[in-house]
Amino acid sequence: MKPYLLLTPGPLTTSETVKEAMMTDWCTWDADYNVHIVEEIRKSLVALATTATDEYTSVLLQGSGTYCVEAVIGSVITPKHKLLILSNGAYGDRMGHIAEYHGINYDMLAFEETEQVSVDYVDDYLSNNSDITHVAVVHCETTTGILNPLKEIAHIVKLHNKKLIVDAMSSFGGVPLDMHELGIDFMISSANKCIQGVPGFGFIIARKSELLHCKGVSRSLSLDIYDQWETMEKGHGKWRFTSPTHVVRAFKQALAELEEEGGVAARHKRYCENHRILVEGMRALGFKTLLPDEFQSPIITSFLYPKAGFDFNSFYTQLKEKGFVIYPGKISQADTFRIGNIGDVHPEDFTRLIEVVQQTSY
Repeated sequence: MKPYLLLTPGPLTTSETVKEAMMTDWCTWDADYNVHIVEEIRKSLVALATTATDEYTSVLLQGSGTYCVEAVIGSVITPKHKLLILSNGAYGDRMGHIAEYHGINYDMLAFEETEQVSVDYVDDYLSNNSDITHVAVVHCETTTGILNPLKEIAHIVKLHNKKLIVDAMSSFGGVPLDMHELGIDFMISSANKCIQGVPGFGFIIARKSELLHCKGVSRSLSLDIYDQWETMEKGHGKWRFTSPTHVVRAFKQALAELEEEGGVAARHKRYCENHRILVEGMRALGFKTLLPDEFQSPIITSFLYPKAGFDFNSFYTQLKEKGFVIYPGKISQADTFRIGNIGDVHPEDFTRLIEVVQQTSY
């Protein structure tokens, strides 16, 4: 029995069958693991990302999603390039920190945390800064739960003939998109988000023609996405360094369960229904959402504190004792807390959550 449901943006609640998949040890030198698990995962990720599967490939990398974001920025942006980061939250800002660490030439267009990235601002900036070669943006900024207008951003970036890097950490597998249709060159996500695996590795889905330009660029050994990709290609799924075998096997099970559910469209529908029940129920109890509905993703929702003197820690503890774990807020301009809608959680769980919140003293 689960002691509580994780209503967070990841790690999140996983199915019993995903957890059970981790109960076997795997040898990393033969086809059972490399070909029949790792290579199948790599192909499945590309197929989830686009219908133009021949033009894209995937790289699996040990570590959290941030490892993969840093790996991409450090392996793609050369001294001849200039990166434009579009930020409206902590994860966009983190890309700036990564660029600083790597000594990368970059600019940042910063927006308020409660505002979407402005397509018009991006268009204007690219029109007046021809030295920009790459643009990076977070699709779903879980600082607040805001969903940036990726289709419109991608259209502008491609009109200006720039390369596009998308942090789709909290959206890939839960929000439908096609990399080829949007013109995305590199997309990054993690095992423990909408595909509903467990933490331990992330992945990059890349346009093959662009990945080939990454050879010899990275100044990090372990975060070199080209070298990792080349090793997996030549070794038919072999990792350069110790593979997180149990996590990888669990992820293969999670991918199978995504397919059984009906794919990304069906999972997106469930997440949207989770979100609808949550928001309607919380509003009926007097809570207000931080974001307007038109900016809100179905991934995670920020709620304003209901009154002065609201004790989040007490509220959190009471909910946890009754089987629900929520998240504190992450913005400076308002007192908020967050409730995630993703993972192995279902509409009936959110109906029960609303009943528990109603019984909670706050």
